[in-house]
Amino acid sequence: MQIEETKLEGCFIIRPKVLEDSRGYFFESFNQELFEKTIGSSVNFIQDNEAMSNYGVVRGLHFQKGDCAQAKLVRVVRGSVLDVVIDYRKDSKTYLQSFSIELSAENHLQLFVPRGFAHGYSVLEDHTIFTYKCDNFYNKESEGGLNLADPKLQIDWKISEEDRIISEKDKNYSFL
Repeated sequence: MQIEETKLEGCFIIRPKVLEDSRGYFFESFNQELFEKTIGSSVNFIQDNEAMSNYGVVRGLHFQKGDCAQAKLVRVVRGSVLDVVIDYRKDSKTYLQSFSIELSAENHLQLFVPRGFAHGYSVLEDHTIFTYKCDNFYNKESEGGLNLADPKLQIDWKISEEDRIISEKDKNYSFL
């Protein structure tokens, strides 16, 4: 497993070592010891989530506020997404900078999203299954978000505006 930092402080790409043969493939999707040794801090994942979506769905940009903030380890089990994160930590040197990466069942890449980041993704294939581990429980009263269409963020979601399927909640988040 290789872990490399992105241009955003504290955000990492995880490239598992995939063993393939005629039977299929195997890889270690998470190793607490290696993870903590590489990123330099401990994370205790306590909740796993899974979403299935079809092409054109755009989810996000979501975050949890205050003591309910969540770090996430995200990956795709089937299909593909464009995963997008925004550093929303006001004291960070990468504040309001974004990073995006295609995660797919084929490339097996994962992304570690630290606490204080806004997170979202656009679905690039029908029947995509997206999973993520969280280090804190979801709290409805602490949810927040950024409007994914905010021109200041300059995000190319890889889905045309007319093909985007967005929840009313996500459409109504404020612009910066």
